[in-house]
Amino acid sequence: QVQLMESGGGLVQPGGSVRLSCAASGSIFPINAMGWYRQAPGKQRDLVAQITRRGSTNYADSVKGRFTISRDNAKNTVYLNLQMNSLKPEDTAVYYCNVDYRPYDARDYWGQGTQVTVSS
Repeated sequence: QVQLMESGGGLVQPGGSVRLSCAASGSIFPINAMGWYRQAPGKQRDLVAQITRRGSTNYADSVKGRFTISRDNAKNTVYLNLQMNSLKPEDTAVYYCNVDYRPYDARDYWGQGTQVTVSS
């Protein structure tokens, strides 16, 4: 059974930094892509950053140059990281880790979400 465990987040001042991590384990299939999404109150869940199996990255325009996505492989667990710098109040949202194992598994897997609040 796939498990996604998120950590990081919290309250940070504008201009500050925070690092999110997500540990993905439990699948027998190789990961196709991993990503971070965010959802602010009253808004839809949007892609923030994504990294593919081959290491290609994709960022939302609003975070380019400020956020960096990366992944680390360990025995039986893959870690997805999001380094968030120069944070703005509009970055405030619940951040979700997402993993897909296509074409072997058609489902999307989501973490429980972690709150990031940017406020002075």
